[in-house]
Amino acid sequence: MIRRRAVLTLALLGLAAGPAFAKPQIGQPAPAFQAQDADGRTRNLAEFRGRTVVLEWTNNGCPYVGKHYASGNMQRLQRQAAKDGVVWLTVVSSAPEMQGHLTAPQARAWKVKAKAASTAVLLDPAGTLGRAYDARVTPHMFIVDGAGRLVYMGGIDDRPSSEPESLKGATNYVAAALADVKAGRPVAQPVTRPYGCGVKYGSAG
Repeated sequence: MIRRRAVLTLALLGLAAGPAFAKPQIGQPAPAFQAQDADGRTRNLAEFRGRTVVLEWTNNGCPYVGKHYASGNMQRLQRQAAKDGVVWLTVVSSAPEMQGHLTAPQARAWKVKAKAASTAVLLDPAGTLGRAYDARVTPHMFIVDGAGRLVYMGGIDDRPSSEPESLKGATNYVAAALADVKAGRPVAQPVTRPYGCGVKYGSAG
């Protein structure tokens, strides 16, 4: 009886924690997803088949994110990616009442104010998309190639600091990975260490 109760308790704890996701792996199909963007459209990974896709986890209250947006670094990267035909999806996985959470109108206003050049802002308040990609920090970056394979995951660069001065001389891993994909060669550094503020998932995370 005691053993049965223990098993039942563990099962209930597993349900409370939400669905389990296998961690994404380089060279394997990127996790499929479906999420609403700030304009109310339902977006999914399959619709971008044949194009390179960048997923950028963000939190407008995070100083690490602030470094890249206040300096214009993130926007420049987004604009260059757009010129190359890359789809750039900015993802907000902060739960309601948590730092960085945005409603659709707030996300639209933030995008305009920040002068973000991403293709769309995806709203993920339940954290489903974030957990599928094992997104841990903001910014956490992922790149999916035209065949739907994950080819990069990690930090935006090699300077784990929130200070704008750290951008000087930094190696931008995302820019380098996108250049490799554009040239049709394997990404030289497909996995790097992400840095930033922890993603503000809800209690189920």
